[in-house]
Amino acid sequence: MDLNELHGRYRPYQLFVLPCSGPLKPSVGMAKKSQATWGGRFSRSPADLMLTFSESVSFDYRLAPYDIAVSRAHSAMLRHVGLISQREMRAIHKGLNALEARIADGKFKWNPALEDVHMNIEQALTKIAPEAAKLHTARSRNDQVATDSRLFLKEASRKLIDLLHRLQRAILSIADSNQNISIPGYTHLQRAQPVSVAHHLLAYVEMFDRDINRYERVAEDANWCPLGSGALAGTTLPIDREFVARELGFIDKRGRARVTTNSMDAVADRDLFLDFGHACALSSIHISRIAEDIILWNSSEFGYVELPDAFCTGSSLMPQKKNPDSLELLRGKSGRIVGSLQALYTMVKGLPLTYNRDLQEDKVQTFEAFDQLELCLQVLEGTIGGVVFKKSNCSKAVADPALLATDLADWLVSEGVAFRDAHHVVGALVAKAEELNVNLNAVPDLEAKAIHPKLRGAWREVFDLQRALKNREGIGMPGPKQIRKQLNRWKKRYAD
Repeated sequence: MDLNELHGRYRPYQLFVLPCSGPLKPSVGMAKKSQATWGGRFSRSPADLMLTFSESVSFDYRLAPYDIAVSRAHSAMLRHVGLISQREMRAIHKGLNALEARIADGKFKWNPALEDVHMNIEQALTKIAPEAAKLHTARSRNDQVATDSRLFLKEASRKLIDLLHRLQRAILSIADSNQNISIPGYTHLQRAQPVSVAHHLLAYVEMFDRDINRYERVAEDANWCPLGSGALAGTTLPIDREFVARELGFIDKRGRARVTTNSMDAVADRDLFLDFGHACALSSIHISRIAEDIILWNSSEFGYVELPDAFCTGSSLMPQKKNPDSLELLRGKSGRIVGSLQALYTMVKGLPLTYNRDLQEDKVQTFEAFDQLELCLQVLEGTIGGVVFKKSNCSKAVADPALLATDLADWLVSEGVAFRDAHHVVGALVAKAEELNVNLNAVPDLEAKAIHPKLRGAWREVFDLQRALKNREGIGMPGPKQIRKQLNRWKKRYAD
């Protein structure tokens, strides 16, 4: 099974990957004739090793749908300005339609000797429609791939936004059904203060919402058409760039065409790839963080949740094991996605304007980040959807009076004690509880009053979990009313 078949087999939600008909390997003896697309200046083609080293069709073939769309729009523009005839445009479009169908059916043979997706399609198209020899008029592979890539990034961003919305809904469902369960919140991985399960989970809904905003910005920034920039300095031919932009959907909210304004920047810029890679890296980090929380909650030491069997595996040796493999893999895959971003940064740094062949590698890293993140979001949604909270274990953990030590300091403040003094008083009370080996609220009155005269009688009322939560009803806090308000806000958003 070759790489392309693996793509098709293991990506059930594939949108961009198109199957190839066989392994992409250069043919023996390929260095006997000049390269058909750019070889006029050369007497011999590159060596087989160079072909293997430099080809990109083994990964950029997935740009084929966008490349065909760009060629369709470009040929329509050439007809619009009179550079080709109506008959020629129709022949080109008919050929593009035939190629599109062959590619979608997996019947197209990709030839690495032609280097990339653009030349593969152009050569095959010319065989079907000789009129396509005029298709490359007034364009370069540089502005062509820049346009293809922007179309990809717009669609990839929309796909990830949809998956993030689905993930948010899954988290909201679990938060809503468990809003009456509280657990310890942690700092430094030590019990700190009580929070509701819903409040904890809603923190991740907020994180993923910021991710959505980042992909929306990427899609918006990608919505500028670079076609017509040529190799770097445009063309002397009378093209209509705005016509092409409108054909390809590079328009603003009022339907006005959006075209890039500097031909050199248009073909050399890779900010979009970096922005998309950055967004993917942050999403993967957020995924890794929630995965780690649930891994901890699932451990015997915490015991807060039970994970769904469908997203766990067992041990080949120990029959009792139920391992949180989906979550561990999510945590691990974040490294791959962050690594893709680092590779992009390293690739771009120090490159002079305009196009350099280094930039061919941008797609490898971008596709890798997208593919892995797309899969991770689906796996996390599936895992989250099957999580069950163990109410009794959570209640036992959150009953620890030490979680309300800060509430006691606040109570002392309400009694007229300066907060810094109150902090020291409660610290001394904690030390006394540890010395006596009792809970914080069980320190005898005599010892408590010896620490501070205000510690008499009513101070023990602080150690009531429901009181503590009800006193946290400020905006953004984990009080029951606030939680219901936040859940309703999110539900209303997704009901629209």
